[in-house]
Amino acid sequence: MKRNSIIFAAVMVLVLGGCSNMSDTQQRVVSGAGIGVASGAVVTVLTGGCVECGAAIGGAVGAAAGYVVDMVNKNPDKHATN
Repeated sequence: MKRNSIIFAAVMVLVLGGCSNMSDTQQRVVSGAGIGVASGAVVTVLTGGCVECGAAIGGAVGAAAGYVVDMVNKNPDKHATN
């Protein structure tokens, strides 16, 4: 058990360290995907569906939402509604 914890910690350090040189767009897409994966998994657990399917769909929707949010934040005048 202790060995697994050390391996997990090492992997997390490498993954989080890889995010330091990302652009704002990349960070928003990745964070949106992460939130989407977690949300999709939780919803499918609660509803009794396919957890892997829910996580995959949630990740895709979250990544797309992160991209859209980034584009709207970069060009607020272009996306304004009158």
